[in-house]
Amino acid sequence: MAHTFNYQLLLASTSTMPGERFLAYLSEELKSLFGQTKTITFIPYARPSGMSWDSYTRHARQTLATLGYSVKGIHQWDNPLDAIRESEAFFTGGGNTFALVHSLHEFGLMDALAIRLAEGVPYLGCSAGTNIAGLTMQTTNDMPVVYPASFKTMGILPCTINAHYTEAIIPNHQGETRMGRIQEFQSFNPIPVVGLPEGTWLRVKGHTINLEGNGQAKIFTPDQPPQFTDKIPFHAGQYHENSDH
Repeated sequence: MAHTFNYQLLLASTSTMPGERFLAYLSEELKSLFGQTKTITFIPYARPSGMSWDSYTRHARQTLATLGYSVKGIHQWDNPLDAIRESEAFFTGGGNTFALVHSLHEFGLMDALAIRLAEGVPYLGCSAGTNIAGLTMQTTNDMPVVYPASFKTMGILPCTINAHYTEAIIPNHQGETRMGRIQEFQSFNPIPVVGLPEGTWLRVKGHTINLEGNGQAKIFTPDQPPQFTDKIPFHAGQYHENSDH
């Protein structure tokens, strides 16, 4: 069965680079992504540091207003499904991926959002908002503060994402490295993983996935040595094509 996907996505490892303002390093990219959009629907469910949905939405609104965009929180709609069906663009902020996925499943939004994005509605994801573009959220770095109904996410990318990927070693720290954690995941789940370092993002246009920003991503492919690369070896919608979803 043939599938047509018109994705227009920017999937960033982080929203804020050290010493910079929220979204500052992405400002030109956001103008390209959102174009003539007037109002962006913000999805604040990840609640960084326990921030309220209203506070997080105000934070996004203040920043995006400087680029000429209005922002409305999805929780400010009477019915969040109406927000998914009617919005002209979306931004899902970072924070805790468990909290984000829990709310998206609780409100029945995960599949509905994936369908709108396949139609070409612009989407910005940062950190947790990027994690949900993959097959599952299981390579997040976050604490399981709530238990979502499913770890399943949108499946736009035929992999999982590890945002904020780093190979830094903390002196005297005896816990597993990030690479070790990802390899633990793959011992149970033969799924590719993309480690996105800070300052990098995936730009998805139609089926094409390009790595952009200031570095390379680390690709973990089952049964192959992981490697840094500036090329993403698969395309958007590939999972749905292969599974005929």
